[in-house]
Amino acid sequence: MTLPPAGSPARTVRPLLALSSLLLILLALVALLLRQGADRMQAIPALLIGVGLQASSLVGRRRRRAQLLGDLRQNNG
Repeated sequence: MTLPPAGSPARTVRPLLALSSLLLILLALVALLLRQGADRMQAIPALLIGVGLQASSLVGRRRRRAQLLGDLRQNNG
Protein backbone atom coordinates (compact mmCIF):
# COMPACT_ATOMS: atom_id res chain seq x y z
CA MET A 1 0.00 0.00 0.00
CA THR A 2 1.54 3.30 -1.07
CA LEU A 3 0.57 6.86 -0.32
CA PRO A 4 -0.07 9.39 -3.07
CA PRO A 5 2.87 11.72 -3.69
CA ALA A 6 3.19 14.81 -1.53
CA GLY A 7 1.23 17.75 -2.89
CA SER A 8 -1.15 15.58 -4.92
CA PRO A 9 -4.86 16.37 -4.79
CA ALA A 10 -5.65 13.00 -3.21
CA ARG A 11 -3.42 13.82 -0.26
CA THR A 12 -4.92 17.25 0.35
CA VAL A 13 -8.59 16.39 -0.23
CA ARG A 14 -8.96 13.73 2.48
CA PRO A 15 -8.16 16.01 5.44
CA LEU A 16 -10.44 18.71 4.02
CA LEU A 17 -13.29 16.23 3.69
CA ALA A 18 -12.80 15.08 7.27
CA LEU A 19 -12.86 18.68 8.48
CA SER A 20 -15.87 19.57 6.33
CA SER A 21 -17.95 16.71 7.74
CA LEU A 22 -17.21 17.87 11.29
CA LEU A 23 -18.18 21.41 10.35
CA LEU A 24 -21.39 20.11 8.77
CA ILE A 25 -22.27 18.35 12.03
CA LEU A 26 -21.49 21.50 14.01
CA LEU A 27 -23.61 23.63 11.68
CA ALA A 28 -26.52 21.21 11.95
CA LEU A 29 -26.33 21.20 15.75
CA VAL A 30 -26.28 25.00 15.85
CA ALA A 31 -29.26 25.10 13.52
CA LEU A 32 -31.10 22.65 15.78
CA LEU A 33 -30.45 24.90 18.76
CA LEU A 34 -31.42 28.15 17.08
CA ARG A 35 -34.54 27.04 15.23
CA GLN A 36 -37.93 26.33 16.72
CA GLY A 37 -40.75 23.95 15.94
CA ALA A 38 -40.98 22.37 12.52
CA ASP A 39 -38.03 24.42 11.23
CA ARG A 40 -35.70 22.18 13.24
CA MET A 41 -36.42 19.33 10.84
CA GLN A 42 -34.47 21.14 8.12
CA ALA A 43 -31.21 20.59 10.04
CA ILE A 44 -31.61 16.83 10.40
CA PRO A 45 -30.46 15.86 6.86
CA ALA A 46 -27.22 17.80 7.31
CA LEU A 47 -26.65 16.14 10.67
CA LEU A 48 -27.27 12.66 9.25
CA ILE A 49 -24.99 13.27 6.28
CA GLY A 50 -22.20 14.55 8.52
CA VAL A 51 -22.51 11.58 10.87
CA GLY A 52 -22.60 9.21 7.89
CA LEU A 53 -19.43 10.70 6.45
CA GLN A 54 -17.67 10.36 9.81
CA ALA A 55 -18.82 6.75 10.16
CA SER A 56 -17.64 5.95 6.64
CA SER A 57 -14.29 7.54 7.39
CA LEU A 58 -13.96 5.49 10.58
CA VAL A 59 -14.75 2.22 8.79
CA GLY A 60 -12.28 3.00 6.01
CA ARG A 61 -9.55 3.93 8.48
CA ARG A 62 -10.05 0.70 10.43
CA ARG A 63 -9.95 -1.33 7.22
CA ARG A 64 -6.71 0.34 6.09
CA ARG A 65 -5.11 -0.19 9.51
CA ALA A 66 -6.11 -3.85 9.56
CA GLN A 67 -4.70 -4.31 6.05
CA LEU A 68 -1.46 -2.59 7.05
CA LEU A 69 -1.14 -4.73 10.19
CA GLY A 70 -1.75 -7.88 8.17
CA ASP A 71 0.89 -6.85 5.65
CA LEU A 72 3.39 -6.11 8.41
CA ARG A 73 2.78 -9.45 10.10
CA GLN A 74 3.10 -11.29 6.81
CA ASN A 75 6.39 -9.59 5.90
CA ASN A 76 7.91 -10.01 9.38
CA GLY A 77 6.59 -13.49 10.10
